[in-house]
Amino acid sequence: MDLSSNPLLSLIKERGLIDDLQLEEVFQEMSRSGKPALQVVVDYGLLDIDSALQIVADHLGTSVVSVDLNDISAETIATVPAELARMNQCLPVALYGDTVQVALIDPLNPSLVDELGFTVKFQIQLVVADPSVISKGIEKFYPAAGGGGYADLLKELGADTDVAREVDEVDAGLLKLDAIVNDAPIVKFVNLVLMQAVHDRASDIHFEPFEDEFKIRYRVDGALYEMAPPPRHLAMPVTSRIKVMANMNISERRMPQDGRISVNIAGKQVDLRVSTLPTAFGESVVLRVLDRSVLGLELEVLGLPKHIMDYVSETIQQPNGIFVVTGPTGSGKTTTLYSCLRRINTIDSKLLTVEDPVEFDIEGIIQVPVNEGAGMTFMKALRAFLRQDPDIIMLGEMRDLETAQIAIQASLTGHLVLSTLHTNDSAGAVTRLVDMGVEPFLISSTLLAVLAQRLVRTICKQCKSSFEPTSEQLALLNLSPHDVGDKAFFYGRGCGNCSDTGYRGRKGIYELLVINDAVRNLINERAPTVVVRQKAIEMGMIPIREDGLRSIFDGLTTVEEVLRYT
Repeated sequence: MDLSSNPLLSLIKERGLIDDLQLEEVFQEMSRSGKPALQVVVDYGLLDIDSALQIVADHLGTSVVSVDLNDISAETIATVPAELARMNQCLPVALYGDTVQVALIDPLNPSLVDELGFTVKFQIQLVVADPSVISKGIEKFYPAAGGGGYADLLKELGADTDVAREVDEVDAGLLKLDAIVNDAPIVKFVNLVLMQAVHDRASDIHFEPFEDEFKIRYRVDGALYEMAPPPRHLAMPVTSRIKVMANMNISERRMPQDGRISVNIAGKQVDLRVSTLPTAFGESVVLRVLDRSVLGLELEVLGLPKHIMDYVSETIQQPNGIFVVTGPTGSGKTTTLYSCLRRINTIDSKLLTVEDPVEFDIEGIIQVPVNEGAGMTFMKALRAFLRQDPDIIMLGEMRDLETAQIAIQASLTGHLVLSTLHTNDSAGAVTRLVDMGVEPFLISSTLLAVLAQRLVRTICKQCKSSFEPTSEQLALLNLSPHDVGDKAFFYGRGCGNCSDTGYRGRKGIYELLVINDAVRNLINERAPTVVVRQKAIEMGMIPIREDGLRSIFDGLTTVEEVLRYT
């Protein structure tokens, strides 16, 4: 973390009110607890709240106001729409004619002020106030809506003939696209969709144009849910607005594009990875919501069984070798590797990663994004890495023979290599490397272990209920009533807390293949996956299905989830 990313600390440092040692302590506390800089500075007694607010106000050329929530009128509150106030974490505190005084929890973020200026029909005067009071005000005057805001806005947009007319004019070449993407209704709609997605803990947001409709779907805990579809004519302005936010070329609609958006939603900094794809009826856009809280994950939080946890902790401390995490897309492989990197990211180790793309920035690790267009491939990055004197290398994915060979070469020359592979189980990773063309003796001499994983949805704690499994369900799990004994099975009935799905959150289920002498001999003999797997089970490997059963018996997930993923 550096000062340029935190204007408040930069201002305090300029005034000589904090030294380098205190600054380091503040950064550490911020990354550990996730608290904002202002709160940490006040908690540590480096500044009192009034002095800190005055420094911010002086920098912005405005004043500090003392806010009494009982004095704010209904007319003042009505100047800023609820979804905008919650998304930008702002509170209108006073109204004078056509000017409204607005206090922000993050007043040093200029993009928030611009965002408000687009949408609010009044002149905005920025003032500085105690963030805890602003937060209480937002909760009091703008309680979280259960989607009513979205429904109301859809009605408003459906009846808004101006937007439909403008879209026709863009198509006819009479109007430039720029004129429409900054329209207040479009800005407001996109903001609301993003806010609703983050509120619902979505991992992906899909905008999909079809011939007669425009669909918006969220992926929550691995399952897709559709929102009420907006009018078809909004497809182009909405996708163009997202492209503007992601600094993409809005006039290029025939080629796929990638970009990133960083927005402040309800006081949380949210990173979105944007991908566009031209289709027969316009551009399909998918936003991956990158949750920064994942960055704070320690290995202990991942829910690894104790024997796997102990072995992985030991493996990632090895001086050389290859540790592979495998599983389908979206199974949490990158999160596991990031947690491993956090564990071994010490001052005496040089860590390098090459990723496509870099998902999160990790303090103290040099991360290199793949850029195929500019000729920066996995292979080029890896070759350059070996001249950068690293101790540990993370390779986003071993996707072909060349990258696998360089990873092996790096391991043989005394580096620890962490990587991912797309295979169904841990034994499949070995045969996949052989199929790529890697010599078996190289695999057996460098591979330390393969961790296979899946994410299964966890039962909502608020509507969890027990039930008697049927003989058919037990047969699908290869269990007999004798195996089950008096163990309880659970499911979620569905409630407001889990949007009537019965599930809330996800957890990992795992399988660890340890490369021991017996497995090495099989690799050298080019044994098929089934044989490697059978041998590993004989030597004590617990298959992923059995780890799923452990989660069922612990009351964490359902029979359906384990059957679906294993």
